[in-house]
Amino acid sequence: MAKPNNFKLKGTGPVSFHLGCDYFRDEEGTLCFGPKKYIERMCDEYERMFGEKPRTKVSSPLEKGDHPEMDTSDLLDIDGIKKYQSLIGTLQWTITLGRFDIATAVMTMSGFRVARRVGHLERLKRICGYLSKMRHGYIRVRTDEPDYSELPRPDFDWSRTVYGDVSELIPTDAPGPKGRRVILTCYKDANLYHDLITGRAVTGVLHFINQTPVDWYTKKQATVETATYGSEFAAARTAIQQIHGLRLTLCYLGVPLEDGTHLFGNNESVVKSGTLPDSPLRKRHHGLAYHYVRESVASEVVNFHHIPGVSNPADILSKHWGYQQIWPQLQAIMFWQGDTNKLLLKDKDSHPVAREGSEKNPVVPGDSPVPSDGSRDANPVGFKSTNTRKQATRED
Repeated sequence: MAKPNNFKLKGTGPVSFHLGCDYFRDEEGTLCFGPKKYIERMCDEYERMFGEKPRTKVSSPLEKGDHPEMDTSDLLDIDGIKKYQSLIGTLQWTITLGRFDIATAVMTMSGFRVARRVGHLERLKRICGYLSKMRHGYIRVRTDEPDYSELPRPDFDWSRTVYGDVSELIPTDAPGPKGRRVILTCYKDANLYHDLITGRAVTGVLHFINQTPVDWYTKKQATVETATYGSEFAAARTAIQQIHGLRLTLCYLGVPLEDGTHLFGNNESVVKSGTLPDSPLRKRHHGLAYHYVRESVASEVVNFHHIPGVSNPADILSKHWGYQQIWPQLQAIMFWQGDTNKLLLKDKDSHPVAREGSEKNPVVPGDSPVPSDGSRDANPVGFKSTNTRKQATRED
């Protein structure tokens, strides 16, 4: 009888690195994952490519309100094109590994791979500099349920509308739910006239399971809208389509879901049109999105709520943002260690730290830079643990 082969296995311990993504627990014991080593290797490749390290004197992927499509600099030569394509591929994988804060910038710059210009390459170099500086951003797996107990729950009778007594379709072949329940949250936003040449708006959607971001989406809309109302309704339709897909996936995995998904948007007109049974359809070309959103609300698949624009983290995925504009939301999601409730105890008079979240100034509990006027929530809606049972949103 032949002797059994003895194989020496590698990497049999706890997972710490896979496909460019680091896995670890922070000082508070929270499971984190993100592309820290991948960003370090990207910086090394950047130095080999350009002969210098990425410049870290930036605090956002692109300048606030930037329009790269209006760039008129010279076209890149063959060598510049190769560098451009290499950086685009690297940055796209970085987004996949969890750095969705650069998603809108990379999505925009990916549209110039046919006619790349010197100014476009400089913008990619800026994004690399931002990642090099803010490399401590991770997806933090927070399993506490968000507290929505004080959110308004309108009780309308949709059975007398055209939608009838509609309810969520549950697959009959799905396994029974087991384990702890989860609460789904979704934020959506649209940026009208994002592209000055085509007139297209951008849709940004961010999904959470409990307090953990699990999916993100940023893309130019397929049609040109002439008003914010239309672009926001298109974004709501896209978000709800993704909500249906995510709920179906969790259903087949046997995950118990708590009520409908909480969808937040900052356009009050769209929220009212989607949640009030007697709200009329004023623009016929919005008809399909209008009825799709309303039927999802009527079936209680979605609970649609309005929040102030300054508290909407979906702005990260729909605009070319500035540091002061987005940092309060971005810090709570990707940079803050420990309980995000402590961000609500911030000092209203504190000022943003230019290198907050960077290699030399990593974020630690207790640091919370905010605009000097104190006008923004440090926590996006829903980031309050059920342990405190306090109001989860700001008053309009």
